[in-house]
This record gives sequence, structure tokens and C-alpha cells, in this order.
Amino acid sequence: MLLEGLSGHQGWSRAWQKAAPKSRYRVVIVGGGGHGLATAYYLATEFGITDVAVLEKGPLGLGNVGRNTTIIRSNYFQPANVRFYEFSLKLWEGLERRLNFNAMVSQRGTLNLFHSEAQRDLFTRRANGMRLESVDAAPLDRAAVKARVPLLDLDNGRFPILGGFLQSRGGTVRHDAVAWGYARAASNAGVDIIEDCEVTGIRRDASGVTGVATTRGGVGADIVCLAVAGHSSRLAEMAGFRLPLETHVLQAFVTESVKPVLDLVVTYGAGHFYISQSDKGGLVFGGAIDGYNSYGQRGTLPMAEEVAAAGLTMMPGLARLKVVRQWGGVMDMTMDGSPIISKTPVARLILNGGWCYGGFKAIPAGGMSTAHLIARGEPHPVAAHFDLNRFANGRTIDERGIGPFPFLH
Repeated sequence: MLLEGLSGHQGWSRAWQKAAPKSRYRVVIVGGGGHGLATAYYLATEFGITDVAVLEKGPLGLGNVGRNTTIIRSNYFQPANVRFYEFSLKLWEGLERRLNFNAMVSQRGTLNLFHSEAQRDLFTRRANGMRLESVDAAPLDRAAVKARVPLLDLDNGRFPILGGFLQSRGGTVRHDAVAWGYARAASNAGVDIIEDCEVTGIRRDASGVTGVATTRGGVGADIVCLAVAGHSSRLAEMAGFRLPLETHVLQAFVTESVKPVLDLVVTYGAGHFYISQSDKGGLVFGGAIDGYNSYGQRGTLPMAEEVAAAGLTMMPGLARLKVVRQWGGVMDMTMDGSPIISKTPVARLILNGGWCYGGFKAIPAGGMSTAHLIARGEPHPVAAHFDLNRFANGRTIDERGIGPFPFLH
């Protein structure tokens, strides 16, 4: 690395091979984001299936995998969700060693603040549920919260901070590095990673899916997996069925770099706001989705104002910083706020989608579970509750108890 720095970085080899599409594969994965690449990697390394192509419409890393706030955690309420995201967090903990790639996994801790006695009771119930699943959750009183995060305004008139719950094993991961690490490892295992290859149609006959049509020609497949984040409904429509989800924009922001002031991920219980500090010094934060449906990777000023207001209420000192970057990702929001890893009405067509806010933190478990479903033909035990039929059978997994309103989840 030192020699490359002195020689203008001209001698590096490719991290992954830029493959050309073959006429047919055993498995075609549509979407070269975190879940698509992780699925391909685990298919090759866990199940011995290397005749796999990952099709990405542009360069790797420009979709949602590179457009998020990088948070990992497993502090959920529903027991099945706790088990799934804890499985993912454990995979994160060993990911860098397994991929031999520095993904900058930083288990700095995730702190959820509460602002009323009723919210304290709710968070205590969630923490107790996590402990029953052998997941870490520690209560912090006001003094402990202030000691950990001096920037917080505990005595805000509208939303005083009464305390919080800390998951010490939560934290952040470098989003680009996740895509690069999985891509390199999957390519080394024999997977074809094909960039600048947009899928324009799903080919099927009476027996089920037979392949895909792309901007680089047709590609046949025994099994096709859709892992396209906010574009799941568009690909499902190509295959001839509808999904119970809507697509919304989620904005994120980064401030100018400052010296270390925040060594935790902090979430605001009085509004949808979360913040951490990157290794480069910028404060990374976001909030709720924009309420309208859109596939545009941008946001609106009203939501930017709402996020800024929540941040300044929680940490008034943020008013001194300038926002230097803003971007949006497209979220496929399901009717119950939980993802879908499932077979579909079309035989041999698999879906990994509907991740709402939880897609990044779920990449390792989502990839492993989807690979298991493809290879074994049955759901992975930790993801069996994410099947598509739950919406028809009344087995929804409403983490927040909001009801069938995607924009509220």
C-alpha cells in the first residue's frame, strides 16, 4: 500500500473481474447491491453454487448500499425480528476476517433515547424481550446519558430526555466497503459480476421463470432472484404480479468535519432522527421518509427542515455546523414494515426486498437467508416469518404496531 501511494496508485489489480454475460446461468441475481452481492457470495461459499451472475444496471455501490447512514443493530421488539437481526449482527462481527477486507465495522454502541414514562415502559419491555433472546440491552439514566453524549439537551421544554437504552454491540459499517468486500469475495469464488447491465424484462413460460432480458442481451437462468431494493415492485410487475409495498424516498445528510464529539449512534425517541459521527469527522444523520411515492434519489425541503429541527431540538450545538452533502435512497416500504425473503407466485423466482429502513443492517443475514432459500428450496429458520404469503394469511409482522400504512412504518 505504501509503494502504491508513492507510485500514484497505478499498480493495483482489479478488486473483482468485470465479467461479460453468458447465455445461461444456474442462478441470476438482479441487483448488485448489498443483498444481491451477499446472496451470491454465500451461494458460492456456503452452498457450492458458483454458476451465478449478479446483474447491476450501473457501477457497483451507487444504489441504496451506498446511500444510507451505515447503522447496524439488533434492538428490535418482535422476537422473530430480534433473532433475525441478531443473526445479522453476529455475521457483521466476523465479516472482515471472513472476507479479508476492511469494512470498518465499528461497534461503538447504539443509544435509543426516551422522553416519557410511557416510553420508558415500552423501551424496557423491548429490552427485556431482547435479553430473553440473549441480546445485549442496558438501561442508562439521565446522568449516564449526559456523560456519554454531552451534546444532548436533556431539559428541552417539549421533549426532556429521561434516559435511554444502549446496545453496546450496535454501531456503524463503511457502506461502500461492504459492497466492495462482498463483490471481491464473490468474484474470487467464481461468481460473474456484470455491471452496466439493466434488466428490462423477466422471461417466463407456463412452468415458471426462464431468464431475463437485459440491455446486453437475454440471459437464461434456472432460478432468478430479485434484490433491487426500492425497485422491487417494478421488477415484480415485469414478472406479472404485484407486491404489497410502496416506494418512498429516504434522505440522509452529512455535515462538515469536526473533531470527535460523538462516539455512539444516537436515536431520538421523540421523532425519527438518528445521528453518528463518521471516521472522517462529519456528522451523519437522517430521519423519516418523504411521504410521497417516488423512485427519485433525492428528497424535499420540508423533510430536510423536519430532520434539522429534530436534530437541533436534541443537540442544539448542531446549529453551528454546515451540511455539506445530502442524498436520497429509494425504500420499498411494505404494509407491515418488515421485509420479504420468499418464493413468489412465479415458480423459481425468488424475492429479497421490502426492507424499509432495515436493509443495510440486514445485509449479511439477508444474503445468507436468500442463498439458503435458493439452494435448499426452503426458508432459512431465522427468516421463515418473512414469506410473502403472510400478507394473505394475516400473519403480518408489525414491528411498530402502526397498521397497513407503508408511509408510516
